[in-house]
Amino acid sequence: MADKLTLRRGDRLVLATHNAGKLKEFKELLDGFGLDIVSAGELGLPEPDETGTTFIDNARIKAHAAAVAAGCIALADDSGLAVDALDGKPGVYTANWAETASGRDFSVGMRRVEDALQAAGAQGPSDRSGSFNATLCLAHPDGRDQLYVGKIDGTIVWPPRGVLGHGFDPVFMPKGYDITFGEMAPEVKHSWAPGEVGLSHRAKAFSKFVDDVLGGGVEH
Repeated sequence: MADKLTLRRGDRLVLATHNAGKLKEFKELLDGFGLDIVSAGELGLPEPDETGTTFIDNARIKAHAAAVAAGCIALADDSGLAVDALDGKPGVYTANWAETASGRDFSVGMRRVEDALQAAGAQGPSDRSGSFNATLCLAHPDGRDQLYVGKIDGTIVWPPRGVLGHGFDPVFMPKGYDITFGEMAPEVKHSWAPGEVGLSHRAKAFSKFVDDVLGGGVEH
């Protein structure tokens, strides 16, 4: 289609995030594509209010705000942890569960999830299922956008395990593994390569983005 958004080597891409952990993951995923990558935080762009009620809503809000402010194509991610025993919470409010008077503290957020699971009587692994979900939105200053969705199922564990990754990674053990995202090396967690789907929710969404926007290939 004539209006489809694509990127080529040398193109500038604004990553619509002020989150250092998320920025690090995206830069690792985008390594080798030859893009001129800069973050909204590095550009000093304001963080828009995430007033959406779905991951898609919030990804769009962030991507379009960055694209308009920077005057070029922007990529945003909205992601979160959905716990089945908590009716899908914290969901789009995942980061809010980590809010404290002095800022975000994900150790506090993980403790709140565990307290909620205990209150719900979720003791065994079968009662503690959940998923990490990610939606990527690629937006152009003229209002066009494209969406890419990824999801991975797993189990919520306690106590937290590992110091890798970011956010709620130390309490999420992906299905088929006996270690948490917090214990998993980035190259395993991302486990993305041309033609592969990827392991993490973000890697799954990213693989769709690559196929659609970057032609599916990577050069080093």
